Amino acid sequence: MSLVYETMYILRPDLGDEQVEQAITKYQNLLQEHGAADIQVQNRGKRRLAYEINRHRDGIYIQFNYTGPGTAIAPVERAMRLSEEVIRYMTIKQNVRQEATEKEAVTA
Repeated sequence: MSLVYETMYILRPDLGDEQVEQAITKYQNLLQEHGAADIQVQNRGKRRLAYEINRHRDGIYIQFNYTGPGTAIAPVERAMRLSEEVIRYMTIKQNVRQEATEKEAVTA
């Protein structure tokens, strides 16, 4: 069963545009290899962090929204944890209201 997930991660602020694109492509391909589909990428740009992380005050925020099996998350988060360029990451499962409204429409 495919669920909807959102993965947000923060890259080091000293990375160039090309390095940021390479990182995005790397994690996008990793998700696809593990069965994720409909990957939407949002580069939110460089922003001030709420608190200092590894002596960084800024970070480049990237957001992925995708559908896929829960087993696709662990390999991607492992790669992010081992990466020098990612300073924070988090994946959450989205609550999809579309299915609930479709069920209500069928029963009505």
